[in-house]
Order: sequence, then structure tokens, then C-alpha cells
Amino acid sequence: MKPFKVPYQEAEAEYVEKRSRFIGHIYKIHTAEQAQEILAAVRKKYWDASHNVYAYILQNGVMRFSDDGEPQGTSGMPTLDVLKKEQVFDVMCVTTRYFGGTLLGAGGLVRAYSHTCKLALDAAGQAMMQPYAKLRLVCPYGLLDQMRRQLPLFEAEEGETAFSDQVTMTLYLPKEQQARFTAQLTDLTGGKLRPDELGEELFAKKL
Repeated sequence: MKPFKVPYQEAEAEYVEKRSRFIGHIYKIHTAEQAQEILAAVRKKYWDASHNVYAYILQNGVMRFSDDGEPQGTSGMPTLDVLKKEQVFDVMCVTTRYFGGTLLGAGGLVRAYSHTCKLALDAAGQAMMQPYAKLRLVCPYGLLDQMRRQLPLFEAEEGETAFSDQVTMTLYLPKEQQARFTAQLTDLTGGKLRPDELGEELFAKKL
């Protein structure tokens, strides 16, 4: 699978134009069903809003949008266009609008919805989703700092970590770095640290 960009995290951003309030929300999604669940939750939370416009793109190529009562082509499609331009996938943007009493016109709406989506997307940040080697490492506390200093040298990322009598952690790193990383740990610790292979897993590394 080729690497692809996704939102790094969920985020929110707000934009006001002529007293109309636009609240953009970015979500990480994986299915159309998940998108509909999120939309239902947003509509429930902002039940008194004028519009809840959305657009989403999945990595499998599925994409949808809705103007939710705004003039056709002024909100949902411009939102989708921002997502497409940024080349981000598995992403959903919902923009909630509270009408401020002044009509913005078609051009004004396009700019407002596009700008709000971009603000929210910038707030979320981006990550590159790609196959990484997944390792499990059991580490004594006395070697923890030494081991962690090696991680950035091999572009490794620390995942789930559990603390008991020793530290058990999941590590993700580029597959081409795995052999060198394992050799380095073995050499530095006299064979005391030997990560176990857990296969491959898609991992989102922040850009």
C-alpha cells in the first residue's frame, strides 16, 4: 500500500464573516457509517445552527458532501475541494454555521466554507499513514532512558506503553530501519534488550 496523508488529530477552528459564525470540525474516519454517526452527533450538539455542511474522503476513494440547505455548490463542494487539494484521506470536515443576518452571496459562502475547512485542517495537522514494522520491547527501568535516546536515530515511535516491574512498550519504525535498530540495541545493552517482531501495521507519523 502506498503511503497517504491523514489528519494527525481531530480539531476545531472558528471563522466569523459579517456576523455569521462558522465552526469547522475535522475528524479522522475509516468508513461511511462512521461519518454518518459523527454527523448525527454534530447535528445533535448544534441543533440550533442554521446549517451543518459536511464533506469527507476515504482512502478507498469514496467521497461525499452536502450543502445542508445552503445554495447548491457554495459549501459542501468547496469543502471537499479543500480536502482534495490538501490530498488528505480518511478525513471528514463538518462546518456548522450560525447565520448572522447578512447574506454573503455565493462567492462569499464559497470563500467562508473553504477558509473554515482550511483553518480546521491546519489545526488538526497532517500525518503520513504507511506500513511500519511493529515491535514489542520489554525494558528494565535502568535501561529505559538509554533505549529512548535511540528512537529518533531510527525514526522510531513509541506506541502503547505499560509500566510494572519492567516497561513493556510497542514500537513502530520504518521497515528498513528494523535490522539496524535491533542490532544497535543488542550492541549497546550487551544483549539485554531484544525486541520481538509483531509484524507490520499502518502507522500515522506526524508531518
